[in-house]
Amino acid sequence: MRYRRFGKTGLAVPRISCGAMRFMRSWKDIPFDRIPRESQENAERTVKAAFDAGINHFETARGYGSSEIQLGKAIKRVPRDEIILQTKAFPLADPKEFEALIETSFDRLDVERVDLLALHGLDEKHLPRLQMCAEIVEKWKLQGRVGHLGFSTHAPMGTVRRIIQTGLFEYVNLHYYYIFQDNLPAIELAERYDMGVFIISANDKGGLLYSPSEKLLNLTKPLSPMAFNDLFCLSTPGVRTVSVGAANPSDFKEHINALDHLPSTGPSPIAAEIAKRLDNVQREVVGDDWMDADASNLPVWSETPGKINLPVILRLWRLAKALDMLEYAKMRYNILNQGHWFPGKDAGILLDPVDGPRVEKGIIEICSEKHPLFAEKIPEILRKAHSALNT
Repeated sequence: MRYRRFGKTGLAVPRISCGAMRFMRSWKDIPFDRIPRESQENAERTVKAAFDAGINHFETARGYGSSEIQLGKAIKRVPRDEIILQTKAFPLADPKEFEALIETSFDRLDVERVDLLALHGLDEKHLPRLQMCAEIVEKWKLQGRVGHLGFSTHAPMGTVRRIIQTGLFEYVNLHYYYIFQDNLPAIELAERYDMGVFIISANDKGGLLYSPSEKLLNLTKPLSPMAFNDLFCLSTPGVRTVSVGAANPSDFKEHINALDHLPSTGPSPIAAEIAKRLDNVQREVVGDDWMDADASNLPVWSETPGKINLPVILRLWRLAKALDMLEYAKMRYNILNQGHWFPGKDAGILLDPVDGPRVEKGIIEICSEKHPLFAEKIPEILRKAHSALNT
């Protein structure tokens, strides 16, 4: 295992970390005596396998059902002073409720200290309460119960920038993968603030890479899609560690082996070669105009007629068409508009005989200035995407 300095925290984190969401028993916050023995034994074997491989960073959250209590029991099997323990808590508006939520995490984990505590899922509405939450965490830091404060977010770039620029945080959990590079400016800004950057959900949100399409498997050879994605992320300056959401002890091997292709300094040449190959295939299938529009300068969902999330839908349909990532595209498409972490609507309104023509006209107009040749094609692409992805 290799390690990198985790920004201003000063901690040495492994390039591959262990996320504790996939080995949990339930999304419900159930008591430990309701967790089957085989589930807990698997959690303990998974933690031990990670530790034996040199992975000493374990991450969970108060919102992950039984994960905290199962991880808390599992880490009893490894030396506590040799691991970095991280959990996340939602930034509640009431100070007493927020502090009680942290206490609950400590109780569930059965620990006196966590090394990393993150404010979970920060969005625009949380900005006014960040100072209050940070002051409470600072009190816990002075008591020796919390090591360092960070945050996780699904927010748009403008909000993420404002959060980083508060200077309150020492690290950040971000989504960033080959198929989703929108957060690169946040990574670059975090590095300027000397913040540790932790890439989360790299194999699930990064493309359901546990069950990749045959085409993706072939295009990423001689690596696997997961190994390529690891190297792509770790080749990005500023990225310190990538989470493996392990469901069982054997899930780490492929990711650890990928590090053989990562130079001690600089990016991975083989990852760069595969990324170029994937880029070229997508351009061949959907065309340069789609790829170039998809990459930038599309209106955000809140400014788009019908509140349709154009960047997301065009990206998902491109991945489905060009890389055969249909199941991933369906999964993501059908959770649009279900929360601040994946906002904007699907393209169903374009099929409405009354509102559809109005929305179509508005989309063409709003996209025409920057993509005059592509704008006329967008409504039909959206209709095809909705037909194929909506379930």
